[in-house]
Amino acid sequence: MIKLFKVKEKQRELAENAGGGPPIKKQSAGELRVHKDISELNLPKSCAIQFPNGKDDLMNFEVTIRPDDGYYLGGTFLFSFQVSPIYPHEAPKVKCKTKVYHPNIDLEGNVCLNILREDWKPVLSINTVIYGLFHLFTEPNYEDPLNHDAAAVLRDNPKLFESNVRRAMAGGYVSQTFFARCM
Repeated sequence: MIKLFKVKEKQRELAENAGGGPPIKKQSAGELRVHKDISELNLPKSCAIQFPNGKDDLMNFEVTIRPDDGYYLGGTFLFSFQVSPIYPHEAPKVKCKTKVYHPNIDLEGNVCLNILREDWKPVLSINTVIYGLFHLFTEPNYEDPLNHDAAAVLRDNPKLFESNVRRAMAGGYVSQTFFARCM
């Protein structure tokens, strides 16, 4: 019985490779789902997606967000996405590659977004995550911070927070931390 299965498997391999090309790599369930999510993206004009490793690597990509409202108006922020093979059962890993003065993004680029942690569900998509990131820039949340200093300033003195954001985005120091220009 075992030999029969091996013969059938060998026949399938030969049929797949009949074109003389390299063997066809099967996609994981995660890759199939990412492909579906990306093909169904409905991004706002202020967001763009890039594939630095080429279109063949859908599991690693970058998203650029250019907020069109709020404190971060005029800024350009780059996020890297790493998607696990078991996606959508595990949230994508998202890092902000642009150093930003923000209560929900720390200086190492870690992002505090509930749907990337405890509120992740397999029904959520890449589109949902991108809209969540976009929302962080239009409505920063001081109640669930990663950057506690920025959160305290936003909570206690919104005018000073706005000034700090402008200084950081223009390329300057905020509390002894240098931020590269991102406008």
